[in-house]
Amino acid sequence: MITIGVLSDTHLIQPDKWFREKAQQCFADADMILHAGDLTSLSVLEVFAGKTVHAVHGNMCGPKTRATLPASKIIEVGSFRIALVHGAGYMQNIEDKLFDAFAPIDCIVYGHTHKPVCQRYGPTLMVNPGSFTATASYGVIKVDGSSMEGKIHFMGNTL
Repeated sequence: MITIGVLSDTHLIQPDKWFREKAQQCFADADMILHAGDLTSLSVLEVFAGKTVHAVHGNMCGPKTRATLPASKIIEVGSFRIALVHGAGYMQNIEDKLFDAFAPIDCIVYGHTHKPVCQRYGPTLMVNPGSFTATASYGVIKVDGSSMEGKIHFMGNTL
């Protein structure tokens, strides 16, 4: 089984003590980290040293982060394909627009709205972890052979 920690919209210039502690606590069992943009600074990703990390830039990221990270990417995990994107520019019907942009795909991980979502859109798992720093929420996706399941967590609780 592969455990994927999912976060977005951290909006940090530097990772502070709270972020470091919560990230280590929430993602201790994660094999891989997906950051769906608006990390603001690349230094946020340093907290996940030793793990496989995939990230995209968001609309609030600075020039260096935008130049370093793509706007979207496809990640293969086992037999599954996951689209990672921030979703900036889509406020109305964001899931419809992302599905149209990436389908057919097994999972779309996105951010931007700060509203946690974990649901199926037809055959596609849609995961928006919310904002790790504003809503204190994050996602966990578990991939095991022929299955992929996701859950939203709030610091101390699960949806």
